[in-house]
Amino acid sequence: MGIKVLIVDDSATARAILSEILQSDSDIQSIDTAPDAYIARDKIVKNRPDVVCLDVEMPRMDGITFLKKLMLHMPIPVVMVSSLTQKGAQTTLDALEAGAVDFIAKPHSNIYNSSNEIQEELLQKVKSAANAKVQKRSSTELIKQLHYKSALLETTQKLIAVGSSTGGVEALKEFLTQFPRNTPGMLIVQHMPSDFTKQFAERLDGICQMDVREAKDGDTVNIGEVLLAPGDKHMVLRRSGHRYFVQLGGGQKISGHRPSVDVMFNSVSKTAGANAIGVILTGMGADGAKGLLNMRKAGAMTFGQDRKSCVVYGMPKVAQEIGGVIKQDSLQALPADILRFLENKE
Repeated sequence: MGIKVLIVDDSATARAILSEILQSDSDIQSIDTAPDAYIARDKIVKNRPDVVCLDVEMPRMDGITFLKKLMLHMPIPVVMVSSLTQKGAQTTLDALEAGAVDFIAKPHSNIYNSSNEIQEELLQKVKSAANAKVQKRSSTELIKQLHYKSALLETTQKLIAVGSSTGGVEALKEFLTQFPRNTPGMLIVQHMPSDFTKQFAERLDGICQMDVREAKDGDTVNIGEVLLAPGDKHMVLRRSGHRYFVQLGGGQKISGHRPSVDVMFNSVSKTAGANAIGVILTGMGADGAKGLLNMRKAGAMTFGQDRKSCVVYGMPKVAQEIGGVIKQDSLQALPADILRFLENKE
């Protein structure tokens, strides 16, 4: 059975472009469209699509409001169609927090005509979303906060490197909010465009005990601080004496991404070796799997998110299959696993 997709967008042009691209893939069985949320709701009840492509800005009921209703009453994988601007970034982050699986750039006839890469991204994300695990959202979620009994001096060389992709926005929120202020410094690569990472870091900073910020070239890795790789820049770990710091750079996409989890993990394996902990979370594809294996070979402890708690069990699955993961566990349990490992190491 092929994938059934419903496109919800008030722009007839956008509906036509998205439909045309989706029709080009034999895995997609049927495509239906709706100009607003009310017509979409009727079509969802009647036809139960596998994936909904949902525009953020629509008349009568905006995309976020509709998404929240959908996640409450009839959870279906949703890929948001957003403008990749700063304002669009805020709304898209709202959508990902409300339960959307992923997002794609708002189509303009010119960009979709000229870029195979963008068409490929749309097809990949829709097909990945069809297999994503979407659960009913509860409005209240209790955040568990852990404690870390660190006996080490402030010169500790431990650090944690984390990679995530599809489903990572919500996963990182759940993961990071559990860590106490005295957790070793953390590096994160989450696949995201350049306008998004700064705002995402600010959101996380507002709810975490650790300080979270978008990394700048030359930033030192400090206890209690999280550095998030900026969109469109690779982030690598370097060392000067006792000090770890990050370098940012362009360069080609690796494993299809910039920033790439593999690039970061590989640099951590060479620079920090057994002083590092590697963590691979939800995401489609395989970025980070080989890098995590290199970290393990260099003596690092490595963790992977389990299938049950992943939105998309891609990156952690490949990492597990090639032997990169030492311990696999649920997203909810991983922070305690990591802190327990650190305490036992001291």
